[in-house]
Amino acid sequence: MSLTIHSSFLPHEDPEASLAFYRDVLGFEVRYDVGNGRMRWITVGPAGQPGTSVVLAPPVADPGVTDEERRTITEMMAKGTYAMLLLATDDLDTTFDRLRVGDSEIVQEPAEQPYGVRDCAVRDPAGNLIRIQQSR
Repeated sequence: MSLTIHSSFLPHEDPEASLAFYRDVLGFEVRYDVGNGRMRWITVGPAGQPGTSVVLAPPVADPGVTDEERRTITEMMAKGTYAMLLLATDDLDTTFDRLRVGDSEIVQEPAEQPYGVRDCAVRDPAGNLIRIQQSR
């Protein structure tokens, strides 16, 4: 049996800001953009990797989530503790420079980690933590 990761989901509060971050700063392709207003599902992914996508989804759209849970999700997103994405790049310094120029919220500049990787961390416009490590 062979499994691959097709899509993972990250919440967004502002689809235009999220689209600008993932498309313009990270350089992801826009695969789908459905819905309107804040109720938009935007599927993006790295160029040349059509089988791997990130779906930026409005957390308020799930009918199984209560109002109290939505408030909790919104609070956790603002703190950057709700969702996370780990990316890899061949050139961490160039990628980090692009993030800095793109006015991203920097959490950690590139650094050698005691667990053997060199990485950095930023938050996307919704507060999701994005860690980017240097490919080995």
